[in-house]
Amino acid sequence: MTHTVLLVDDEPNVLNGLIRILHKEPYELLTANSAEEAAELLENKKVDLIVSDEEMPGMSGTEFLAGVARDYPHVVGIVLTGHPTLPAALRAINEGKIYQFFTKPCNEVDLAITIRRALEQKDLEAKSRVLLEVTKRQSVLIEEARMLRRLRDLPRKDRSAVIAKEGQPIEQRELLEAIDDEIRKGKDVLRDVQSGRDDPDEAQDPVASGALREN
Repeated sequence: MTHTVLLVDDEPNVLNGLIRILHKEPYELLTANSAEEAAELLENKKVDLIVSDEEMPGMSGTEFLAGVARDYPHVVGIVLTGHPTLPAALRAINEGKIYQFFTKPCNEVDLAITIRRALEQKDLEAKSRVLLEVTKRQSVLIEEARMLRRLRDLPRKDRSAVIAKEGQPIEQRELLEAIDDEIRKGKDVLRDVQSGRDDPDEAQDPVASGALREN
């Protein structure tokens, strides 16, 4: 699956450096020169991860990513700053729901690997949500099967009262088909979650020489 990574910085040389770091990775790369421009991109484009500078005119990276966390909760945020302070780092993590906080100039390999791992975690969480929904549907179908069994064991004269109270149960054949389908979906998701992934540390180094320069 191709991921989309949005790079936000008001310095063109920094954006070019980020593109150089990630150009060998299997991502679609988008760029924005301000938080406002990035926000417009998010309205029309699905983005998986954002790397944002902290010190930008108009709106800081932390403020921008706090809004992203509110409106697009499954987008991962990473902050870069050339003027690190502990209060800024804590604010970025607490208010912006930041996955990682990097100081410029940052280690390019560390940044590339962090992005890969963040996206892997995001994918795993998405699969877990799908598996949870499958499990919920399975529980509903199992309860439906129990109702069918209760109805089968009741005298005919009592069945109408139960149906009037709990609703008409699904037909047995349709129920069995639905259960089989949900079991298959659950197995598919589990197989996908459990499938082996390459260790990012052992993958080919996508990072060119040089470091990001401070603003």
